[in-house]
Amino acid sequence: MEKLEKKVLDLLQEDARYTASKIAVLLGKEEKDVEAAIKSLEAQGIIVKYSAVVNTEKTGEDFVDALIEIKVTPQARSGYDAIAEQIISFDEVKDVYLMSGAYDIMVTIEARTIRDIALFVSDKLSVIDGVVGAATHFILKKYKESGVDLQPQENTKRIMMHE
Repeated sequence: MEKLEKKVLDLLQEDARYTASKIAVLLGKEEKDVEAAIKSLEAQGIIVKYSAVVNTEKTGEDFVDALIEIKVTPQARSGYDAIAEQIISFDEVKDVYLMSGAYDIMVTIEARTIRDIALFVSDKLSVIDGVVGAATHFILKKYKESGVDLQPQENTKRIMMHE
């Protein structure tokens, strides 16, 4: 990766809303050079998507997020990859990671209800060949996501009480 591409990538990770023009000003570069760097990063598959971090507690929509740790028996020729590919195919799945530790794969999912998550685990996840166990954790509150503080401190001060 070129030096300019790295700087552009860092800025877009900070805020995907930055335009090529804004990045050019921030880096003291020509806009056309920044546009070329962005196109190159996309073509190389380094930038795969631009997205927003959403504080779902403020949207008024009710969703349940869960983190599921999965214990698997790796497949003969494909190791963990074949199992991960099956898990990735489900619409509820947001993230899939190969992990070290007691569990092998970690999945985050989003559903409408706790029952939907329970059905996902029992009807979709548990029937995959090689899955031997799972531990489901419900996310009760998000404080920080993708490096963004979702609970910024209001200008409230506690009154100190002295005896």
